[in-house]
Amino acid sequence: MFENIQPAPPDAILGLTEAFRNDPNPNKVNLTVGVYKDATGQTPILNCVKQAEKRLLESASTKSYLGIDGLPQFGSRIRDLMFGADHEIITSGRSTVVQAPGGTGALRVAGDFIKTISPQATIWSSDPTWPNHPKVFAAAGLQTASYAYLNSAGTTLEFDTMLASLKQIPAGDVVCLHGCCHNPSGIDPTAEQWKQIADAVYDRGILPLLDFAYQGFGDGIEEDAAGLREFCRGGSEFLVSSSYSKNFGLYRERVGALTAVTANSDSAATVLSQLKATVRANYSNPPAHGGEIVAKILGDVELRDQWVEELTAMRERINLMRQLFVDTMKEKVPQRDFSHLASGRGMFAFSGLTAEQVDQLREEHGIYAVRNGRINVGGMAENNMDDLCTAIASVL
Repeated sequence: MFENIQPAPPDAILGLTEAFRNDPNPNKVNLTVGVYKDATGQTPILNCVKQAEKRLLESASTKSYLGIDGLPQFGSRIRDLMFGADHEIITSGRSTVVQAPGGTGALRVAGDFIKTISPQATIWSSDPTWPNHPKVFAAAGLQTASYAYLNSAGTTLEFDTMLASLKQIPAGDVVCLHGCCHNPSGIDPTAEQWKQIADAVYDRGILPLLDFAYQGFGDGIEEDAAGLREFCRGGSEFLVSSSYSKNFGLYRERVGALTAVTANSDSAATVLSQLKATVRANYSNPPAHGGEIVAKILGDVELRDQWVEELTAMRERINLMRQLFVDTMKEKVPQRDFSHLASGRGMFAFSGLTAEQVDQLREEHGIYAVRNGRINVGGMAENNMDDLCTAIASVL
C-alpha cells in the first residue's frame, strides 16, 4: 500500500529550518520560523517559567489525564488576560475555553467545530496570511477563500479595499482575523479601523475567528487586545484561537486555547459540549505541563510581574531590531525604502525580496528566509546586523 506514495513537499517554513540545521556555514542566520532570539542568538527560557516549573515540580502529586477541555485554572486565567478580569463576557458566563496543543491545535478544533455546525461555510483569511491557515482549515473539510489586506508591495494596509472585501463575504461564512502582529506582514489595523472591521463583520452576519498568537509582542498586553475587544459586544458570538508559545517562550510545550464567546450562558454550555466532542475525537485531552506553567505565572502576583517585565524586554528588543535593520539598510542601499519595517509590530515583516533573491541569500550567504520575502525580525541580532544587511544589499 505504501509503495506508490509520492513524497510530500517540505513545509514552506519548517522545511527551511531543517535545511538551516544541516547548513555547515558558521555565520548562517535563520529568519524563517517565528522564534524569538536574544542578543546571543539563543531562544531563552524565561526566568518566570523556570520559577513556575520549580514550584510545580515541588507540588506535583499526579500525572493523571486532564479533562477533555484542559486545566480549569488555565482557561480562567487566559480569559482574564484576553478580555480583562471584570469583563461582561466573563461575568455573564457566556464564554467557554478548551485547552489545545498550541495555537495550531486550537485552529484545527475551530475548523472541525465549524464544519460540524455549518458544513457549507467558507472560511476567509487575509491575503496574505500565515501559510498554515488554509491548510489547517482545508484539512478540517472547509472551503477556503481570501479577502484583501495589503497593497501590492506588502508595505501598507489597504484598509478601504479590505473593508470592501469583507462586505462581500456571504452571511453565515467565517472570517479569520489576526488579532495583533499580523503574520506575515507585521501591519495591523488601527483602533478605529478595528471598530469598522467589527461593524462590517457583524452587519454581514459573519462569524469572526480571531487568531491571537502574539499578545504583548506588539505594543503591550492591554494595547494588543484592543482589536479583539472590539468584537466583545452585547450578545456577540465569535471564536478566539490563542497561543502562548511566543509570549511565554513555551514553543515546544504546545500551549494554546480555543475560546468561544456565545450570546448567553446556555449557548456557552452547548458549544462546550460540541467542542469537547471534537477534542475527544482528535487528541482526547491536552498536555498538562505548558498549561500549568501559564496558569501558575498568571495566578501569582510575583511571577506575573516578572513575566510582564521579561515580555516587555522581548518586545522592546524586537522593535529595536526593526529600527536597526531600517537604519542599516538605509546606509547600504539608500535608494531602497524599508521604513515600513520600523512601524510594523511583532516578529514578522515583508522584506520586499523576490523568491530568486531569497534563494541567492541562502545559497551564497547562509541567510534563510521564506521565499515570499517574509522575515522574522525576532531572529536578528546586533552582532550580525551589518553582515545581514550587506548580504541583502548584494542581492538587490
